[in-house]
Amino acid sequence: QVRLVESGGGLVQAGGSLRLSCAASGRAFSSYAMGWFRRAPGKDREFVACITWSGSDTDYADSVKGRFTISRDNTKNTVYLQMNSLKPEDTAVYYCASTRSNPLSSRLYDYWGQGTQVTVSS
Repeated sequence: QVRLVESGGGLVQAGGSLRLSCAASGRAFSSYAMGWFRRAPGKDREFVACITWSGSDTDYADSVKGRFTISRDNTKNTVYLQMNSLKPEDTAVYYCASTRSNPLSSRLYDYWGQGTQVTVSS
């Protein structure tokens, strides 16, 4: 069992930055790959970024490449999403999730956080 708690969301102007954090409980955090997803109003949940258990490999949605960076600190059981050059279309609830699968080939995740709201004003 893994419990995930996101934080760091808020209201920011277009062009600004936010850093989301996802704190995980449990002793096996370093054995899980982690991902960030988002759900905008009226839209389906979509993949944003993922990182392997070691942090050596990452993947991003095309819409955030070059603007967002995912990272993790296994000593703190935390994964981060640094979001720069934010756009109004980035407005969504952001969720972190964990999986024992290879996140570079699978979008199936086992555990989910409750989400944190990010609102980007124009």
